[in-house]
Amino acid sequence: MEGVSHEAASFAGHLRLGNLIYLYDDNHISIEGDTALTYSDDVPRRFQAYGWQAFAVDGHDRAAVAAALEQAVAQQERPTLICCRTHIGYGAPRKQDTAHAHGEPLGEEELNAAKQALGWPLEPRFRVPDEVRALFRRRAEELRAEYDAWQAGFRHWAERHPDLAARWREHMEARVPEDLFERLLAAAPREGDATRSLGSKVLQAAAAAVPALVGGSADLDPSTKTRIQSAPSVAPGRFEGRTFHFGVREHGMGAVLNGIALHGGFIPYGSTFLIFSDYMRPPVRLAALAEQQVIYVFTHDSVFLGEDGPTHQPVEQLSGLRAVPHLLVVRPADGPECAAAWTLALRRRRAPTALALTRQKLPALPRADGFDWSLMLRGGYVLAEASPRPRVVLVATGSEVALALEARERLGKGGVPARVVSMLAPQLFLEQDAAYRDAVLPPGVPRVAVEAGVPDYWYQVVGREGLVIGLQRFGASAPYTVIAEKLGFTPEAVAERVRAWLAGAR
Repeated sequence: MEGVSHEAASFAGHLRLGNLIYLYDDNHISIEGDTALTYSDDVPRRFQAYGWQAFAVDGHDRAAVAAALEQAVAQQERPTLICCRTHIGYGAPRKQDTAHAHGEPLGEEELNAAKQALGWPLEPRFRVPDEVRALFRRRAEELRAEYDAWQAGFRHWAERHPDLAARWREHMEARVPEDLFERLLAAAPREGDATRSLGSKVLQAAAAAVPALVGGSADLDPSTKTRIQSAPSVAPGRFEGRTFHFGVREHGMGAVLNGIALHGGFIPYGSTFLIFSDYMRPPVRLAALAEQQVIYVFTHDSVFLGEDGPTHQPVEQLSGLRAVPHLLVVRPADGPECAAAWTLALRRRRAPTALALTRQKLPALPRADGFDWSLMLRGGYVLAEASPRPRVVLVATGSEVALALEARERLGKGGVPARVVSMLAPQLFLEQDAAYRDAVLPPGVPRVAVEAGVPDYWYQVVGREGLVIGLQRFGASAPYTVIAEKLGFTPEAVAERVRAWLAGAR
């Protein structure tokens, strides 16, 4: 019934995945009772409409199921759905074909009655017949011989084709070069632009450095700019490409990315607008729970996307994603920070990463001579220093970093020296050692966080006594410059908020 099954099945049928076989336990029961309460689909015909081979069998007839599997294996051009009509709680005199068998233990009396009805001995309580053990033992030996033969064949192939074997190992290990950051930093544009565009250029360099990197978008590549330009697209019957066109299927895209990561041999990414991350939260959470390396490229990352209005403008999404354990959210502010973001994502082998990128253009960020670029990989760093020492520290991410720099300039002219910290990944910064955190955010110096989203998360960074300039409302439909003015995200407005707060409003 769930939507993700429709999205995934439609995509699999389109790609003609002939090696995909599903057995559907069609027992007509859900937690609330008979599925007829809410469900009257003709399931085989629905899947046939998706381009599948689909048919029904008696799920308790082992010969029929075996024959159906043979028919499915023989079908090379379409995925197969085998609807196995079964009876839940089979043999239980009162609980068979009821919701009680779905979500409750049978209980001793019903369990014993079911065993008797099926001709199964009551003792031992959990019994595996000797003939079943023997069958599995024989099958294991047969498969061990097949495995050994395959491995021997692979070794012979690798000896004859060392170059191809090296490429195979590079893929299966999803190798990332040690100098990845240096490569991506060299490719990162230094001019101002939207981080979705800057990130696209970094992605091309990442794809060249990491052959295992594959991905695509949920029908939004012209906006997310995440196509790998050096390789063809994946299409029906054509799988040598590296770019997937997932269609308008965010939930399905997230699930497919998890499947690719679990299979191994690839590092998958998927892209959509940040607001649409809400559609794919279940697979994002599952990737974090399963410790899978999946990368999400979420563009149009704030209310500053403008005229699309509050339905498309994310406000709570950044904080919501940062609340997911093991999911790292990175919001870069310029080209070099996009290089750092992709480096972090590609190095995180046992956890997913989300990149949040802008639609609107941002200015290039100035950095002091001799700046240590590796500091970006620590999640936060000092971008602009105060002289002689800061009276306040302004912390910002993404599009608000340039805003903080301009507010710093105005504060300085008013006699309030301010340090600016670009904190592209606050979760990562908070994991750094105390000495580094204190060097970036000196104890005793007031802290202000600036991000165009709900403020709650940022109190972990600025403390309970700190100031967070964020949003406690939805956005509006207007040019982003007008939105910035109306919602208080201009240099003058931020500087005034900080001055008033330092003067005692806190």
